[in-house]
Amino acid sequence: MLSLQHLKKYYQTGDTVTKALDDVSVNFRDREFVAILGTSGSGKTTLLNIIGGLDHYDSGDLIINGKATKNFQEQDWDAYRNNTVGFIFQDYNIISHLNILDNVTLGMTLSGVDAATKKKRAQEALTQVGLKDHIHKKPNQLSGGQLQRVAIARALANDPQILLADEPTGALDTQTSQEIMELIKKVAQDRLVIMVTHNPQLAEQYADRIIKFSDGQITADSNPDEEALPPENFHPRRTKMGFGTALKLSFTNIKTKKGRTFLTMLASSIGIISIGVVLALSNGFQKQIDATQTETLAQFPISISKVTSDPQQLQEENSHSKQNFAKGHQIKAHVVPVNAAQHQNHLNAKYLRYLKKIKSSDAANIAYTYATGFNLIRSVNGKYRPVSFAVSNSDNINNSQNLMAASTGVGGSVYPVKRDGHSSFLRKNYRVLAGRYPRKASEIVLIANKQNGINLDALKNLGFQFHNKEVLDAPKLLQTAIKVVANDDYYTQLPNGNFMPQRNYQQMAQAPHTQTLKIVGILRTANKNSDGLLAGGIAYSDQLTKQVMQTNRHSAIVRAQRASNDNVLTNGQLTATQKEMFLATLGAEKMPSAIQIYPKSFNKKDHITHYLDQYNRGKKKADKIIYNDLAGNITNITGGLMNAITYVLVGFAAISLVTSMIMIAIITYTSVIERTKEIGVLKALGARKKDITRVFDAETTILGAGSGILGIVIAWLLTFPINVLLKGMTDLTNVAQLNPVHAIWLVIISTVLTVLGGHIPARMASKKDAAKALRTD
Repeated sequence: MLSLQHLKKYYQTGDTVTKALDDVSVNFRDREFVAILGTSGSGKTTLLNIIGGLDHYDSGDLIINGKATKNFQEQDWDAYRNNTVGFIFQDYNIISHLNILDNVTLGMTLSGVDAATKKKRAQEALTQVGLKDHIHKKPNQLSGGQLQRVAIARALANDPQILLADEPTGALDTQTSQEIMELIKKVAQDRLVIMVTHNPQLAEQYADRIIKFSDGQITADSNPDEEALPPENFHPRRTKMGFGTALKLSFTNIKTKKGRTFLTMLASSIGIISIGVVLALSNGFQKQIDATQTETLAQFPISISKVTSDPQQLQEENSHSKQNFAKGHQIKAHVVPVNAAQHQNHLNAKYLRYLKKIKSSDAANIAYTYATGFNLIRSVNGKYRPVSFAVSNSDNINNSQNLMAASTGVGGSVYPVKRDGHSSFLRKNYRVLAGRYPRKASEIVLIANKQNGINLDALKNLGFQFHNKEVLDAPKLLQTAIKVVANDDYYTQLPNGNFMPQRNYQQMAQAPHTQTLKIVGILRTANKNSDGLLAGGIAYSDQLTKQVMQTNRHSAIVRAQRASNDNVLTNGQLTATQKEMFLATLGAEKMPSAIQIYPKSFNKKDHITHYLDQYNRGKKKADKIIYNDLAGNITNITGGLMNAITYVLVGFAAISLVTSMIMIAIITYTSVIERTKEIGVLKALGARKKDITRVFDAETTILGAGSGILGIVIAWLLTFPINVLLKGMTDLTNVAQLNPVHAIWLVIISTVLTVLGGHIPARMASKKDAAKALRTD
């Protein structure tokens, strides 16, 4: 039962007070057809809106099934409208962008009814009003009478206890009006129907009870209800609209305005296009820079040698030497700054372990160069003879150190093996001219210059007889095999205790510890601007050096040299330093003579130098390991500058994003105005404020995501002509490269900014007065 008790509703316009409801008290039965008659302005529509929860009374109470509503909150009224009340409006208020079935199911959607039940109940309601064959039509395909039937079906679909009809036949012809009234009368058999009309003939013909209204008061009631109020029995379900439903409502609305929607997304996407192109260019240029840095750093690794110069001390010495002219004629002894700054690095196992902890993401390659010499022989014209990896060979050997170098075949270039053991430094920095890359330590390569030339001295030292500028037979070179002979097989001890190289090279070649090396490739640097780090001639891995050291470390000549301070080859006296170097050449030294660390970029180089500096922290100068940063003098204008340029350009491009936000806010506000009546319908069906906000947030979400995707597609398409243009101007290929991660983030940013831009109009929509919204033309 519905009961109104002393309801008052006043409107004040300036000094004038209009009493729309003036102390109205009336009871309604659960099942009856009540017609409320009255002239325009009498207050009957206000009464209907208050009963339907679209408007709120100033005082008194509205009691539904024994439940007083004077303390209802906003969500209570939403639930009341959705569960208890159904509306039939004079001008139908059908949402034009939804089909008939979706219009009828909308109230049930807000109630949280599952899809199958919604469809079944909607079909039953449409069948009941005679529209079974029109379920999937659009509103513009139906007549006025059919639209009013849709409104009745929508009101009935959620099975309300109260059906409110506001001039339901006001826009219909006589014949259609009678059909609609018959339908409403039939509906009133199992629920309360309250109809507002100014047509007394319709009221008398169809209504069970007529209440006359004038100046906000009931003047007559043909069948008043005097029964006592029933006990409280009111438990409406809370309404809810999922974001998916909001998306569907907004998407169907957007589909009806395809042209405007596309232009809106295109205009909104300008900022995304600008930022996308900037990021694509930045990404491409950064890759070019990274490649250049990698090539540069391949030529200038961080180097650690046993003997080096302390850069800080060298700078101080040079600064001191640049002071003003000395006064007077006094002459003093002077140490060259380079010699004064000389530093001895004491490499040890602890430091090598420390180096191994350098992150592979900072340095993939670390090369260890040892002073170990190789005893090399090769078959030339069927006879074995000594050969050398050295680029040049002196005919005048005047000291024991040069004699040692000549006899042990020191020379060639050492390349690092990548730290993961699966790839070679060569693959990244060198290209194959003939043959292939080496796969194991016993495979060596020849290094050519940019003009595909191989050092003639290197070839002669390997036993080849070629002439200057002669075209070489690559397959012949690739068939070359070179033997590495162990110390114990290469040297023989004389009666006086000294050692000398043997001459039986054929026997050496067959010795069990002799290792065979094969030339498997001829390589050239991949860098057009440099001949590469490796010198022309033979190149081999540091793994080969370690194998030779392992073989020779405890050889007889090494043991003899350890026990003697004289050179066991020449019998000449050795200083401590010379002895140490000679032993290292013979393969006795475990520590490398030099270490090269290859950073991946300038930023990574800084990480490595910082890591190396940490080792020296707190140590005495003599215990420090001084490194030589060969790339330290190269000004790093790329990384930070490129980032700065990118940030500035993105910042300027972002201005258009702000403009897009403002534009979206305006467009959303326009949409709110256009859909004001739809807002009223949704509220009449029980939609909460947050549901209305969600509908428009969903619309801006679609626009934002669409703008972002459109902007990304256009930005990606623009990279093609940009790359063609840059290729012609700079000879750089494939510069503009849009990173997929950047693309995803730009779509997200576009969506978020668009939702933010449209959220204020969306909130405004949620605060609209339902009764006023329904009266909007």
